[in-house]
Amino acid sequence: MTLTDDTPEEKTAVRPVRLGAVGWLRWAWRTLTSMRTALILLFLLALGSVPGSIWPQRGVSDAKVAQYYADSPQLAEWLDRLWMFDVFQAPWFAAVYLLLFVSLIGCVLPRAAAHLRELRRKPPAAPRNLSRLPQHAVLDGPLTVEEAARRLRRLRFRVTTGQDWVAGEKGYLRETGNLLFHAALVGLLVAIGTGALYGYRGNVLVVEGAGFANTVAAYDRYLPGQQVNAESLEPFSFTLEDFQATYIAQGPKRGQALDYSARLAVSDAPGAAERTYELKVNEPLDVNGTLTYLIDHGYAPTFKVTDGKGQVAFEGAVPCLAAQPATFASECVVKVPDALPEQLGLMIAFLPTAVRTHDGEWTSAFPGAVNPVAQVYGAFAGDLGMGNGRPQSVYEIPAEILKEMKPLVMKADPLQVGEKLRLPDGMGTVEFTGIKEWIALQITHDPGRLPALVSAAVATVALVLSLTVRRRRVWVRVGDGAAEAGGLTRTEGGDFGEEFAGIVAALNHGSNPGVKDDR
Repeated sequence: MTLTDDTPEEKTAVRPVRLGAVGWLRWAWRTLTSMRTALILLFLLALGSVPGSIWPQRGVSDAKVAQYYADSPQLAEWLDRLWMFDVFQAPWFAAVYLLLFVSLIGCVLPRAAAHLRELRRKPPAAPRNLSRLPQHAVLDGPLTVEEAARRLRRLRFRVTTGQDWVAGEKGYLRETGNLLFHAALVGLLVAIGTGALYGYRGNVLVVEGAGFANTVAAYDRYLPGQQVNAESLEPFSFTLEDFQATYIAQGPKRGQALDYSARLAVSDAPGAAERTYELKVNEPLDVNGTLTYLIDHGYAPTFKVTDGKGQVAFEGAVPCLAAQPATFASECVVKVPDALPEQLGLMIAFLPTAVRTHDGEWTSAFPGAVNPVAQVYGAFAGDLGMGNGRPQSVYEIPAEILKEMKPLVMKADPLQVGEKLRLPDGMGTVEFTGIKEWIALQITHDPGRLPALVSAAVATVALVLSLTVRRRRVWVRVGDGAAEAGGLTRTEGGDFGEEFAGIVAALNHGSNPGVKDDR
């Protein structure tokens, strides 16, 4: 038989063992619940949150999402397919979230059980030769086992004794902090999940002088949790009495916003007395845990449209969207389906501080309403398509409908407050009657908000403990007329020599001079 020949027994011995279904499941579970996997998933969760701060999100900045579609429709379509405008509701974000949740639980529970066993275990007996330890010192005088144990307990060591030795250990807060940190992360995930199930948020636009009641029908956009119904909403209401935005008027920062303030008349419940509340950007209205945030604002000029029959077909405020946020040059659309003999569609530019450029065009030079004008740059007559049952945006007239309408006016002269524009062919008049402002609000109810805050605070404290506390052991051997001490740290990093010197001094003198870490 040659050296390369194998017997049947040898061939059987080197054949690889198949894991099987149970083995693969066990391997997958161990991989998922490992600390490395938990850290990778935590990193992926943080990385997955980044697009939420890069691209506007629905429910927070709907107008900016619409503007993104208008500016880059093809890119916006691809981003929407990847859930970039709904990052925190994306399936891939939920998958990372749930995997991290399972990984943390599978990681924390076994380690917590092992830590409890470690806490109940006594420190190990002293080695025979303490001089071989990283830290070693001969004590000054004779010392009894009982006295050495008492002095180590004073330094907050867990102590066990033998016939001629004392063993002390401390620093368990390191692993406790580590476990608390991971438990706090689990608590944070549970809090976020609770908020998603039992919370809700919605957006609404309110014009000065108008009110809002916290009902589902009153929202422009409403996103409830799976366990939320119409009766879950807090029954409060308010009226927007006034909105003020202040800007820097002079210097290189001219036009920069200084402050926003909305005065609300709030009723906390039906029939309750009204109270005045000043709503600011970082000071939300809180009604029994339901928070109302000020997130945007704009102008809502008021118009009066008289049709060709002499009837007032429209009168009221029209919210405008800022086309140039720096100067609040805005665009509005007025749809008048009740006008006779034909329906009217008006496209209007609102300029808070109107100035004329060198080429004869009109623009706004300042976001405040210093010289407000309204310029009708498109007036059309015809069917607005509002009777076909298809929903339409109040901020635009669809291009396919606009093509079928008859143009009446293209870029008229700007109107000051109180001035009228007479439409041709006896189609009526458009009067610019005044200026109001609107605010966009986000109303949220999140029962997981406070638990998330507590979890974040616990995680911060626990992380400090896990990074600063070290596990260390100290032993004392008592002999005939002499005693010696030895010590070592069970964690890498840091200098244990200085603390050990303080422990030796405490053993020599019965006090703890120089011991900087009593944990």
